[in-house]
Amino acid sequence: MTELAQLLRDGLAALAVPGDAPVMQAYMKSAMPFRGVKKPAREKLVREALAAHPVPDAAALAATVDALWDDAAYREERYLAIALIGQRRHLPWIGLDWLPRLRHWIVDGAWWDYVDELASKHVGRLLRAHPAELTPVVRGWATDPDRWLRRTAVICQLTAGADTDLGLLTHAIEANLTDPDFFLRKGIGWALRQYARTDPEWVRAFVAAHPGLSALSKKEALRRIGGAG
Repeated sequence: MTELAQLLRDGLAALAVPGDAPVMQAYMKSAMPFRGVKKPAREKLVREALAAHPVPDAAALAATVDALWDDAAYREERYLAIALIGQRRHLPWIGLDWLPRLRHWIVDGAWWDYVDELASKHVGRLLRAHPAELTPVVRGWATDPDRWLRRTAVICQLTAGADTDLGLLTHAIEANLTDPDFFLRKGIGWALRQYARTDPEWVRAFVAAHPGLSALSKKEALRRIGGAG
């Protein structure tokens, strides 16, 4: 347990709202309990904790987030771990060597509240920075037995815009085209809808060329740009 991890845990305990905790737990369908601390209060806690105990290096950051994640008793502790690696001052430390940790969090967390931020903000950033190393990894995730790794492969380029690797996006979607899982179908539609901000005609053509897309994926993909054809 690092001093910062303990400070954050103590801070969550002090901010706990017992009346909100079961509501948050039920909404997230979480086996792990909540403290009842909502995002604005968590963000303030992180700012104040880092001001008092700045993280000196990548090793200290890793030790802190590992303590928060792996020893979590409340779901918000894992939210704080993700928030810490997303701090601007910490991003330069999150390199390829962090990929096993991100993969562990995706598979272990196994729910959208963790996975979506990890996929779009962290795996996606590393993919753009290190395409030669990570493209084959993400291609492998697209067909992994774990649905959350597959969802990560589909949505990890949400913020890539014109830098989207269309070959990789196509592979990830086609590999999961007929999967009945709601989160995969929703993720496919989300990924296409986001890329439609950059190239709506490509998305229309993709949808038209893939009649096997689920109704949910098609609806989400075309929501802002109209129908195919």
